[in-house]
Amino acid sequence: MALAQPEPGGLLPGRASPLRGALATTACMETLQVGYLHAVAAAAGCSLAQPFPDYGIDWHVNHSAPGHAVDDEVTIKVQLKCTYQIAPHPAGQTFGFTIDNDHLTKLARSPVSVHKILVVMLVPRDQEEWLRAGHDSLELRHCCYWTNLAGHPVTGRRRTTVRIPTSRFFDDRALCEIMTRVGAGGRP
Repeated sequence: MALAQPEPGGLLPGRASPLRGALATTACMETLQVGYLHAVAAAAGCSLAQPFPDYGIDWHVNHSAPGHAVDDEVTIKVQLKCTYQIAPHPAGQTFGFTIDNDHLTKLARSPVSVHKILVVMLVPRDQEEWLRAGHDSLELRHCCYWTNLAGHPVTGRRRTTVRIPTSRFFDDRALCEIMTRVGAGGRP
């Protein structure tokens, strides 16, 4: 008995689109953003740790470098969020993202001994559009943006809309710059 062999691109003959699993879309979005974080941390030379139990912060990112003035290793805490309710490539200098007040209170606390950032990933609604692969790349679509919410006020009854700068792409260079500032005793 011969098994069907996948065609280039991973599709079986005669199939127009892949048969995706039944995992909830929100769980898939969470997995995608964790993969994005792992890729950025690897390219930046950082290590990751996931707190257990999760107390409202998803990841700790550590950066070791002899140039840090505060310590030879600095850490930031990262809260990940992913949404398809905001279209990729938002127009303007910022976009609004609504966050539960409990999360905002934790992220906005100031002063802190370990700085926190919010990383928001915007993805297309269609899961088919999340990845593109070729011989020379694996492209995650679309983008993560970051912000430091220290000192941000809670303004809503249960949720507050915060403004995320569209200039703050979360990539390896941004993460290195964040860690350099924190390593010099500053804020992200």
